[in-house]
Amino acid sequence: MSPAPAARQTLAPIAERVAAPDAVPVPQVDGLTWRPLVVEDAPALFRLIAAVEEHDKHPYRTALEETEEIFEGEWRDLTRDTLVGTDADGEPRAYATVETRPGDTTVVRAFVQGAVHPQWRGRGVGRQVIAWSTARARQLLAASGKELPARIAGYAQDDDELECRLFEAAGFTANRFYSNLRRDLSVPVPEVTLGEGLRVVPWSPELDEATRLAHNDAFRDHWGSEPATPESWVHGRSMFAPEWSVLVVDDSPAASGSLPDGAAPAGSAGDVPVVAGYLLSGRYEHDWPVQGYSSGYTETLGVRRAYRGRKIAVALLSAGMAAYKEGGVDFAELDVDTENPSGAHGLYASLGYEKTDGSRMYSIEL
Repeated sequence: MSPAPAARQTLAPIAERVAAPDAVPVPQVDGLTWRPLVVEDAPALFRLIAAVEEHDKHPYRTALEETEEIFEGEWRDLTRDTLVGTDADGEPRAYATVETRPGDTTVVRAFVQGAVHPQWRGRGVGRQVIAWSTARARQLLAASGKELPARIAGYAQDDDELECRLFEAAGFTANRFYSNLRRDLSVPVPEVTLGEGLRVVPWSPELDEATRLAHNDAFRDHWGSEPATPESWVHGRSMFAPEWSVLVVDDSPAASGSLPDGAAPAGSAGDVPVVAGYLLSGRYEHDWPVQGYSSGYTETLGVRRAYRGRKIAVALLSAGMAAYKEGGVDFAELDVDTENPSGAHGLYASLGYEKTDGSRMYSIEL
């Protein structure tokens, strides 16, 4: 086993680094009453998020099913990790959530999310909401007990000047940038022939655990990525499109022997093949009127380290685009880290993908 990096060895205890407050101050805004979110708030929270996205001209819309996912996950504590400000009629006008997921092994992370209704801006609500989120995030990080680097993170659209200013005023720094890309499906999709032993197959529930293992292997050298646990892997699938999701499998008897311990699915030498690469898709029909076109969205694309350089990513993208086209949509879309170490930008450009908009991750590194 190789020694731990020097930076890891010299870290102060996490409780000292994150400076967690004993109590989290609730915002004080005339006309708003603050409490934790409850599951029954989902429809009203959906209305708030929709009003924000429409006013701020976001290139997407959040569906009710996606809003409901905010309340899901065994690791969530809605009582302590969510906040909503309601007006005199009980309607949500601002909200915040903080989330830490299980499974972080190199950086322990807390993600903040929130919004303020356009009619309630200019009163200091956003500043107080992000202050609450950051304080609660510090508490969660300290409570993790993990002696790892720590990060508080949130996301904003590149052109959302208000949200960007709020993050920056709260001490966050934009240190990661993402491009949303699309590809016209009226252009012919390339055909790819894979090497011996590899084949493209549809995603299936029986292969989902093998796909999770492939994902963890594929993304262990990507910045900001942490292993997906079985619980977190299946979370957030309200828009999942299994009919548009494909895998490349290697079911040869020797396949699992070339992988690290714990990276191959149980029974991979028999009835469960090794997933060498995967493309998982989403169907966001509620975005199409805003975009002005229909699309299939590539949520996640990954290829195991041991299988790189064998045209698997191109085969997956081609199969995904073919599925989207068969589904009758106009474009293929995906989001990519601009500093992706795998050379993904060049791959996507070679296949005809072009940038439409961008987003960024703000963080406080601890």
